[in-house]
Amino acid sequence: MPSEASSITGTTGFTGAAGGASARPAEVAAREDDAVDLAAPDTETPSPSAPAGESSPKRRPRKRKRSLLDRIDAFISRLSTRNNFWHRVCSMIWLPYAFRSGIQMKRVDATTFTAVLPFRRFNRNWYNAMAGAALLGNAEIAGGMYVFGVAGGDYTVVCKNLNYTFLRPCFGPAVYRIKPQEDLNVLVAAGGEFNITLDMDVVQQIGVPGKRDKRVGKTVVTFHVTPKAHHKTKKERRSKPDASE
Repeated sequence: MPSEASSITGTTGFTGAAGGASARPAEVAAREDDAVDLAAPDTETPSPSAPAGESSPKRRPRKRKRSLLDRIDAFISRLSTRNNFWHRVCSMIWLPYAFRSGIQMKRVDATTFTAVLPFRRFNRNWYNAMAGAALLGNAEIAGGMYVFGVAGGDYTVVCKNLNYTFLRPCFGPAVYRIKPQEDLNVLVAAGGEFNITLDMDVVQQIGVPGKRDKRVGKTVVTFHVTPKAHHKTKKERRSKPDASE
C-alpha cells in the first residue's frame, strides 16, 4: 500500500529530524558558549602594553594658551626689572611717585639688596631733612621692587603689612638694606601663592671715607605674592554661575 508507506516514511523523516536535534544538545550549547566567549572581551587579561600591577599613564593637562594682552603684560614686567633705565621708564607711566623720587635698586650679594633714595628736593621737607613720608612710602616700593624682581612678571605683589620705626632724622641719601626672612626662590619654585617678610635697615649714606653710615630707621614689611594664573582661575569660577543662568 503505497500511501501508507509514504505516510510512514514522512512520519519517520520528521521524527528523525526532531530526534537528531534533541540527540545533540551538548554540542549546540558548546558552540553557543564559544560564540559568547569570542564576542565578550576578557576583562581580567592585562593590556600587553601596560605592565602588570601598573595603571595606564595619565594624560598631561594641556597648557593654557596665553592671550596677546597676557604676553604684553609679561614682556613689560620682565622689561621693568631688567635694569634701572627700563625701571624708570615703566615707573614714569605706572609709578609716577617712584619715578619722581628717583629710587634705584642695587645688589650687594646673593641674599642682600639695597635701594638708594637720593636726597633731592622732591624727597625733603621744609627743614631740609628727608621727609618721613618719603622714607615710609619708598620702603614699600623698595621691598616690592625686590620681590617682583625675584618672582618675575607672572606674579602680583601686594603689601599686606608695613611697620616703620623712625630712629633719627636723615640729612642725606637713604639706603634700604633688604634681607628676606624666608628663602624667596624656594617659595617661587613651589608655584603657589605665599607671604614673604622682609627686614630692612634704613641708613643715611655719608659718603666720607672712614665714617660709618647712620642708621635712621628700620622696617619690617610683609608682601602677599600670587601667580597671575590664580587670578584668572578665580575669575573663571565666578563667571561660570552667571553663564549657566
